[in-house]
Amino acid sequence: MKKINKIKIKLNGKISMVSNNLTLLDYIKKLKIPLNKVAVELNYEIIDKNKLNNFIIKKNDKIEIVHFIGGG
Repeated sequence: MKKINKIKIKLNGKISMVSNNLTLLDYIKKLKIPLNKVAVELNYEIIDKNKLNNFIIKKNDKIEIVHFIGGG
């Protein structure tokens, strides 16, 4: 049986373990976060939502997912 490798990242300031070779898009889907209501930052750089599938999460990456909140 093949072992699934996990890597350590920081998600919104907290350490998390995720599967190796996971894209940002797959990770956000796995977290069940609606893309239309968030901004995604990878290592202090805002990522275009259309390009989330181009980024493979690497060990020690810092990911920030910020939810938009309406108000006035």
